[in-house]
Amino acid sequence: MGKTTLAHVLARLLGLNFHRIQFTSDMLPADIIGVSVYDRDSASFKFHPGPIFAQLILADEVNRATPKTQSALLEAMEEHQVTAEGETRRLPEPFFVIATQNPSNQVGTFALPESQLDRFLMRIELGYPDRDAERALLQGSDRRDMMAALAPCLAPGELLELQNMVKNVHAAPALLDYIQALVEHSRRSADYASGLSPRAALALLSVARAWTLVQGRDAVVPEDVQAVLPGVAGHRLRPAHEGARKSSADIAASLIAAVPIP
Repeated sequence: MGKTTLAHVLARLLGLNFHRIQFTSDMLPADIIGVSVYDRDSASFKFHPGPIFAQLILADEVNRATPKTQSALLEAMEEHQVTAEGETRRLPEPFFVIATQNPSNQVGTFALPESQLDRFLMRIELGYPDRDAERALLQGSDRRDMMAALAPCLAPGELLELQNMVKNVHAAPALLDYIQALVEHSRRSADYASGLSPRAALALLSVARAWTLVQGRDAVVPEDVQAVLPGVAGHRLRPAHEGARKSSADIAASLIAAVPIP
């Protein structure tokens, strides 16, 4: 579906240092974080950083690794640091993790626990391209050649400035009431196995602010929250009935319909 290509393009356009980590069933946490190796010249152990030390990480096929290895990403995603052998090391800024998954019905996959899913800001479903897009893909140049010709649109420092601008986008008390109403309904409703966490509420506000900034406005409105809700809530909310499978859009639509705008 071009998920890996999309991650490469984002890293290149944003001017970020990029590492791809191919997750496999025999991977260990040290393969991600790094390991200390004994240096005979200095008669001491020297830490060799793993691929996690980059500005944009692609965790490719993340659910092929065991839960123990998946957990190596938790501290990095939450606190932008890793702890190895008793020492905490900061990760570069800005820092992003993009992960791809194999379908859960394929052999050799391990489901991501809810605690790890909650640390992903959004989940985006690409799906198959439409007929015109697929024809352009068939007739166009090789995508790797096209990526090589891309020039960065931003520098990492400019991206950090944009992130700071997002924090200053205004969210009125009534808008916060609406976000809390959505979150509280998801927790009370019998339709969901578990409701949205406080981290999810913060993510919803942050993404709505970013969406507002992209639209060229300086104040969030309820429609901004509704626009980003599928990506923020779709991987966090699970239907209470195992047989009821819903897409992210369906989950968001039912939640929006159930909660009136203040």
